[in-house]
Amino acid sequence: MYKQFDTLNDVLEDRSVIIMPGDGETISFNGGRVTLKITSDQTKDQLGLYEIALAPGVVGAQLHYHRYMDEIFMVSKGEMTIDLGGKTIRATEGSIVYAPRYTPHGFRNDSGQEAVIKLLFNPGQSREGFFRGLGEILNSDPVDPVKFLQLYQKYDSYPVDNKNFIPVRS
Repeated sequence: MYKQFDTLNDVLEDRSVIIMPGDGETISFNGGRVTLKITSDQTKDQLGLYEIALAPGVVGAQLHYHRYMDEIFMVSKGEMTIDLGGKTIRATEGSIVYAPRYTPHGFRNDSGQEAVIKLLFNPGQSREGFFRGLGEILNSDPVDPVKFLQLYQKYDSYPVDNKNFIPVRS
């Protein structure tokens, strides 16, 4: 049985999501924290928005790429060092960096103060599962590189250097 649709009139409904400062599930790991702001469940996997805060000297991600998603970095506090394959940039507050799929990228906080970025993934691909797994794996001692790589690959992340892919303090 098919549902009848009104082909001439739009059906409006409020499906908005309001996220206030401090809202969202927060996961802490290795000198950093991620707050899940807009999740894949909320957007039917169209996108995911996450806030990442890194203490000085903390690596957020080593050089990697995605096959099926694009990533946008928006620096909201401090300064983040972003590697983009053959170049490194210092992205200051207000900077936006777009890393489309197959673009090698990584990021870290080389500054002397906390840095905060928002990461937008398109499509979302349940990225919050990646961050939850990241919290579990990076909070283990020692970090299991096999589990880390398995988590990476499950969530469309592929290290450029298979010998240097675990984020560590610089």
